[in-house]
Amino acid sequence: MKKILSYITVTILLFMVQPVKSQNVLFNAYFDSLYVETKEMRIGEHVKFTLELSVDSGYNVEMLIPDALTPDIEVLDKKTSKTTDTKGRETYRSECIITSFLDTLQTIPPLIAQVNDDEYYTNPTGLLVNSVPIDTVNLKNIKGFRPVWDVELTWNEYRDAVYLTFLLVVLLALLTWIIVRYINNKPIIRTVRVKPRKPSHFTALQKMDEIKSDNTLHGEESVKDYYTRLTDALREYMYNRYKFNAADMTTSEIIENLLRFNDREAIKEVKEILEVADLVKFAKMKPSLNENDRNMLYAIDFVNATKDVEEENLKPVEEKIVNERSLVQKRWLIASIVAVLCVLVAVAALLITDLGYMLG
Repeated sequence: MKKILSYITVTILLFMVQPVKSQNVLFNAYFDSLYVETKEMRIGEHVKFTLELSVDSGYNVEMLIPDALTPDIEVLDKKTSKTTDTKGRETYRSECIITSFLDTLQTIPPLIAQVNDDEYYTNPTGLLVNSVPIDTVNLKNIKGFRPVWDVELTWNEYRDAVYLTFLLVVLLALLTWIIVRYINNKPIIRTVRVKPRKPSHFTALQKMDEIKSDNTLHGEESVKDYYTRLTDALREYMYNRYKFNAADMTTSEIIENLLRFNDREAIKEVKEILEVADLVKFAKMKPSLNENDRNMLYAIDFVNATKDVEEENLKPVEEKIVNERSLVQKRWLIASIVAVLCVLVAVAALLITDLGYMLG
């Protein structure tokens, strides 16, 4: 009987429904998208309720939609849009999602829209809320909640988490190794024992002994080689002893440099050796064997008279060789730390997201 009375009321509402018109304003309300003005629903369901206002352009329009259409009809969500047709007429559409938990026929009163300073009202609409029928005969068949089922995880579900965990461990190890390398990026210091070079006079006298003992240099045909080797030994001694390049100097230039260090008597004998050597080389002079031996003695006496005694007392010294790693390598280590750290954070975020999804 109650349902019959509801249908009669709905029919009366359908005849009463007329959209509100005032000059250029058309304002109405309906359910769904088929312009249904009375809606039937089950208790607790969600229904779309639409307000539509059409007006010429240039008007200020505001839809006044409350949070509850009636004390028993609640507005869950509302969204307003605006469209304009080819003739310049504007249509405002507010779509509301409503629900109700009172199982009876309810009348939604006219809603208000403000156009400039005027108010316009919708047509009244009806909402028939039906309760869910209960099987009162088979009450024993009504069962409670089922227990939660434990579902085993498959490899496809936790595979990504395993791979991400392995990658995370590898990245942590790599980051640790790079940081250790960066911390230990200190200069490598090696201590080397350096032997002193032989004294310059020792080397010169040794070469002169070799010249004296070489029988091939005592013939007339080898006199040029004799003086060449003798003067080369003297020139090398002067370079090591006095630090001027005697090998590329003429006899006069050598004597000029020696005058700054020695007395004229010692230099006189050296000058005689160098002049005889020049005559042998360029004028093909043939000195006697006695003259050759005398020049050899002059050369030995010059070396012994001018030798540096401090060179004989030189001892091995220890030198520290510092091998610093390049600045470029240090910058590469810093860049590697930043890059690996960024990848590590990204992998950790993916792993946390995957675990949350899998456990949830």
